[in-house]
Amino acid sequence: MKIGVPKEIKSNENRVAITPAGVMMLTQADHEVKIESGAGLGSGMDNEAYKSAGAVIVPSADQVWAQELVVKVKEPQPSEFTYFRKDLLLFTYLHLAAEKGVTEALLENKTTGIAYETIQLANGGLPLLTPMSEIAGRMSVQAGVRFLEKVHGGKGVLPSGVPGVSPANVVIIGGGIVGTNAAKMAIGLGANVTLLDINIERLRQLEDLFQGKIRTLASNQFNIAEQVRKADLLIGAVLIPGARAPKLVTEEMVKTMEPGSAIVDVAVDQGGSIETVDRVTTHEDPVYVKHNVNHYAVANIPGAVSKTATYALTNVTAPYIFNLANNGLKDYVQSDKVFANGVNTYQGKIVHEAVAKAHNKRYIDIRSVFE
Repeated sequence: MKIGVPKEIKSNENRVAITPAGVMMLTQADHEVKIESGAGLGSGMDNEAYKSAGAVIVPSADQVWAQELVVKVKEPQPSEFTYFRKDLLLFTYLHLAAEKGVTEALLENKTTGIAYETIQLANGGLPLLTPMSEIAGRMSVQAGVRFLEKVHGGKGVLPSGVPGVSPANVVIIGGGIVGTNAAKMAIGLGANVTLLDINIERLRQLEDLFQGKIRTLASNQFNIAEQVRKADLLIGAVLIPGARAPKLVTEEMVKTMEPGSAIVDVAVDQGGSIETVDRVTTHEDPVYVKHNVNHYAVANIPGAVSKTATYALTNVTAPYIFNLANNGLKDYVQSDKVFANGVNTYQGKIVHEAVAKAHNKRYIDIRSVFE
């Protein structure tokens, strides 16, 4: 198969979709890999490293997008829609439930869109999202505490406090991968940590994991409102695979927070779980203020630690790319239900149920298409 890897063009996105090791694995299996010149520089991988692994370095994005399979990190930007076509397989993070423009462009051009974030195991695990969720969870605290500093517009609170002065209150809504990793970081900084989740069994697991170092609460409107009011740092860590994030924190709740508090909504790329997160920000300009609260709404948080993130991502994506190249789409979909969950659009149809529901469009099972 002919595979293309473009340079990411989203603001301050320095990850790359494949490493030299991944290139070598593919080229040794007689696949052809073309990489846009400089695609890996933001992650510390130069053209020579890719060439030594067997890749062909090309000067333009046009040449990369002309391949059968294009592998990316982030959802295509509007300027990339012109590359969409019927015989293109696109494998990347898509977040289509919150990306109407990308969805419509894929459907209009009958492009096959395969999303890392909806490849789902039988136990509900999301293997291609997990490493980025781990990073985003940890960085959500790192970013949030920065905007609690007075010099960054915050209330001037040290997460750990000092003897005689209380630590900051960090409230995390969602006990999945993001929330768990956020809790690890917040505990490490010495903060008071409260985590809310709708799944009581998950809260039991977290109680055992953290051995009393966090407080857990059932997620309901009353408890959320109470904890938001007390929060110095509020972290939204809610995910429904493939679907828009539910709005669990209302604008009225945010208004009860003290001036200079901070919010980090990790679910912003799925529409956000906090009502006042009504725009996406960038690493270049990460925060806006609403109701005197700092809102951090960067949609590609792991892009700030691109080298770590690229290796973490490609560790899990490489086997799927390899199997797709070896088997082709039809055979891979028919033989692997986990991978089939990743296909979001095919030949002008939405083939992921949550995405179809988000856009109020007809859903067609991808496996039925190939019967």
